[in-house]
Amino acid sequence: MSGHSKFANIKHKKEKNDAAKGKIFTIIGREIAVAVKEGGPDPNNNFKLATVIAKAKANNMPNDTIERGIKKAAGDVGNVNYKYVSYEGYGPNGIAIIVDALTDNTNRTAANVRSAFTKGQGNVGTPGCVSYMFDKKGQILIDREECDMEPDDLMMIALDAGAEDFSEEEDSYEVLTDPDSLETVRKGLEDAGVPMMSAEVTMIPQNYVELTDETAVKNLQRILDILDEDDDVQAVYHNWDE
Repeated sequence: MSGHSKFANIKHKKEKNDAAKGKIFTIIGREIAVAVKEGGPDPNNNFKLATVIAKAKANNMPNDTIERGIKKAAGDVGNVNYKYVSYEGYGPNGIAIIVDALTDNTNRTAANVRSAFTKGQGNVGTPGCVSYMFDKKGQILIDREECDMEPDDLMMIALDAGAEDFSEEEDSYEVLTDPDSLETVRKGLEDAGVPMMSAEVTMIPQNYVELTDETAVKNLQRILDILDEDDDVQAVYHNWDE
C-alpha cells in the first residue's frame, strides 16, 4: 500500500497556511450546502452530510462553523444551485487526471478546466477515459507526530471499526475503507481518541507513472497549480509518481 497517501500528505502540509485553509473551508461549505439540499440537515439520516462533517472535522473546521453552515443551508435550500461535475483527461506523457468540481456555472468551470489542461500541454478527454485506472475508496490519514499509539494497536482499532486496509508511511498512517463505510470507521477511530488529519472519499491510482522529462514535469505542475487555484475545483486526482 506504500505510496497511496504521499500526495495527500503534501496537500495537507500545503493546507496549513491560512490561504489554503480558507479555500478548504469554502469547498467544505459548498459541500455542506449541497448535502443539506439533497438529504436534509440531520446527519443521522443523511449519510452524505455525515461524510462532509467528517471531512470538516478532519480539516479542523470549528464545530460552530459547521453548525452555522448546516443551519444556513437548511434555511436557504431553494437558493442552493451548486452542481457536481467531473472531468477526466491526460497531462503530459499520458498522466491520468480526474478533476471534481462543485459549481454554479458549468460553462465557466468547463472552460477553466480545459484552459488549465491546455496551458500544461494536456487535454480533456471523454467521461470514463481515465477513471478506470483509479479505485474509489474512503481514506483516513493520521499524522504520526500527533498519534502516540503503537502502529499495531492503531491497525487493530481501524480493522475492528471496519477498515479494509492499514499502512504505515514515513510521516503518517493511512486507513482505507469502502466508501460507504468511511463514516463508521471514522467514528470508531474518533471514539478511540485517534487524531485524524483527513477523512474523505478519494480516488486512488492503481498504478503510478514516473516523469523523467523536466519540461513534462513543469507542464504537469502548471496544470495542477491552475486547477488548485480555481474556487470551483473540489479535488484533483492523478497518477503521477512525484
